Amino acid sequence: MGGFPDIQTRLGDYVDQFVSFLDTTFEVFFELIFFISSRTINGIEDFLVWMPWWLFILLIFLLGWYFKSVLSGVMYGLFIFLIGTFGLWEDMMTTIAIILTAVIICLAIGIPVGVWMAFNKGFSNIMRPLLDAMQTMPSFVYLIPAIFFFGLGNVSAIFATLIYALPPVIRLTELAIRGVDREVIESAQSFGSSRWQMLRKVQLPQALPTIMAGVNQTTMMALAMVVIASMVGASGLGEQVLVSINRIDIALGFEAGISIVFLAIIIDRVTNGVADKFQKHRGVS
Repeated sequence: MGGFPDIQTRLGDYVDQFVSFLDTTFEVFFELIFFISSRTINGIEDFLVWMPWWLFILLIFLLGWYFKSVLSGVMYGLFIFLIGTFGLWEDMMTTIAIILTAVIICLAIGIPVGVWMAFNKGFSNIMRPLLDAMQTMPSFVYLIPAIFFFGLGNVSAIFATLIYALPPVIRLTELAIRGVDREVIESAQSFGSSRWQMLRKVQLPQALPTIMAGVNQTTMMALAMVVIASMVGASGLGEQVLVSINRIDIALGFEAGISIVFLAIIIDRVTNGVADKFQKHRGVS
């Protein structure tokens, strides 16, 4: 007697029909995305694998030294060396290639969208619920359309990662542009700056530290999708975690898991270091 009335909405059917329509109508577009994404991932991965191991570790050391300290550089280099001793060097390179590709695409889309939202209140009001949905929807749900459009593999991982990792850079770019001091903007206007000149020479430089915080968050969220993306055939460290779960292999699971932690520490510290450099430069200027 207390059950819910026998009323069923078929919203899921409409979504299914819409996705099928997109796949049929924009098949060439999705094939182009697949081609570009796969070539980008493979190109980055081939370059990283080609690079001598000692040179890569040296670059990581220099990044840590420049953006943090000598001790940090030594620690980051040691982390990368340990991953190599686990026998996960090529898996690490694949993971880095996937993350770099995803982050580059996120920035190429997210920063312009964030700027547009900062200048257009109506567009911002439309985008905010979409961004809320992108951030709160269970990340496993993104894997379904990824498989539908691109099949199994690294490109599907990129697609799913984009949806999950895109909102932070959009939100923080909008917040940063809106947060630029009004007096600075009025001063630029008094000198006859056009809207484009004001954006390029005043607002973006002032907003850069906050935008870099968005880059940091987007990169970390892209890394967080590594294990989940392995469920759609993405290779790399996430795949090794999935294999260890299937085999109940504690040793492999620990080595792959701690390797992801090492990468997360390095990426977080370096991107934060970049943001701090911009902040100090802004303070000095």
